[in-house]
Amino acid sequence: MRLRSKFIILIGLVVVVSYGITFYRTSSFQQQLVINQTIRQARMLHKQILLTRKWVAEHNGVFVMKGAGVESSPFLLNAEISDKMGQHYVKRNPAMVTRELSAYAQREGVSSFRVTSLLPLNKVNAPDDFERASLHLFEKGVPEVSKIQSGVDGKILRYIAPLVVESSCLDCHHDQGYVVGDIRGGLSITIPVDWAFASIARNNRLLLGIGIGTILIVGIIIFLMFEFLVGRRLGMLSLAMERYPEDGEVGELPRGADEVGQLAGKFGDLCARLTSSQGQLDRAREQVFQNEKLCALGRLTAGIAHEINNPLGGMQNCVKSMREDPDDQEMARRYLELLDKGLVRIGCTVRQLLNFGRREPLQLRRLDVDELVRDCFALIGHSLKGIELCLNLNLNQPYLVDGEALKQVVVNIGLNAVQAMPGGGGLTVHSATDESFIVLTFKDSGYGIETDNLDKIFDPFFTTKGVGEGTGLGLSITHSLVQRMQGLITVDSEVGQGTTFRIKIPQEAENKGAAC
Repeated sequence: MRLRSKFIILIGLVVVVSYGITFYRTSSFQQQLVINQTIRQARMLHKQILLTRKWVAEHNGVFVMKGAGVESSPFLLNAEISDKMGQHYVKRNPAMVTRELSAYAQREGVSSFRVTSLLPLNKVNAPDDFERASLHLFEKGVPEVSKIQSGVDGKILRYIAPLVVESSCLDCHHDQGYVVGDIRGGLSITIPVDWAFASIARNNRLLLGIGIGTILIVGIIIFLMFEFLVGRRLGMLSLAMERYPEDGEVGELPRGADEVGQLAGKFGDLCARLTSSQGQLDRAREQVFQNEKLCALGRLTAGIAHEINNPLGGMQNCVKSMREDPDDQEMARRYLELLDKGLVRIGCTVRQLLNFGRREPLQLRRLDVDELVRDCFALIGHSLKGIELCLNLNLNQPYLVDGEALKQVVVNIGLNAVQAMPGGGGLTVHSATDESFIVLTFKDSGYGIETDNLDKIFDPFFTTKGVGEGTGLGLSITHSLVQRMQGLITVDSEVGQGTTFRIKIPQEAENKGAAC
């Protein structure tokens, strides 16, 4: 997952969690606020009902005109009276007034209330589960009990507070053994709050919609800000890192005084130092390769001095004889042919040395690889004294290769094999094709390479020869040249049995750089 996605997801989670917590706390606060307000309303209603009951009790009840639905109570003394005109009136005590007022309020959908007791005179006033539990709590000193319940029409607040016996209450309840100050029951009030919770739900849905919209807007703004200030600039820096050093240039880097700009500046400075160091390293490597090549050229030159001295000696004798007898035309004609052959031989030798020591870029052209191998061993032929050379060359056609690089590889491996057989031995060179590769195999019968050294022989300056006998760069240069030709070089060796180098190069390779 990219940094941009991680950052956006993290910010999104923070916003969502923060809003979720705020939304939950807001919703809980609203519900608690509604509950608290409803409890206060219940307390006020409770006081109003108590005042009404007290007024009725202090007036020993009230009489209302008897009519349909207004009947006398069988629980009251003197429950019904009549006036001189024959109109009948029925008595209403505080409990009955409370019950009838509750019926009026319930019809209006405002609230309902009633008196209840653990020992009711009227079974209608028997407590339900909530009221019974609350009445038991009153006996333990709890001043009031409230609870949100689910009713038939939705959520309701149940509130109940104790009814304390006063002197005016004893007129009706003296037979039950109550004294002033006793708790003889409770006044239970029910207030519907479903409308309030429905309003809260609507507000929550509105807040949720606003929150989702806010999160989307904030998310888009954060995304655009991150994309412009961080993501796009980091993308530029990443692209520059991917292209360097293949393109040779760092490319466009983000600018600015912030952390991304400072990082880009440091990367640009690093690339500049790397480019400078790489240039110095390439120049030093090319110089080392050329020096090693010249060292090999020096060894070749020292070895083939007699190839030049021998014809020069004969040519000097011819010139001396021609000076002594300038009139002998036959001798002059015969010696001129010898002089010509000697000069051609010397010219060929010098040309081979010049070609070997020349510094050219890798250049592919079609060459007879077998003939190139023969020329290389002809060049080092003076070093093959006591060594039986077997050339088993089977390519038999030209291939697209870099002649100068391949020539240096063959000479280096050949000289390395000669140095591994100071007392003489055998050297077999085999050429063949393997699918799209040219395979050259060099097998000598020298003293071999120890197993611990096999992984090191291509390292620069690694050598097992004595001081002054080698620089340790020949095989390293060979390995580098083979790689530049997109090839592969492997070695197998057994101490006392000899060494086999195997080179595989493509028959047609791309130009990968300069040869040294």
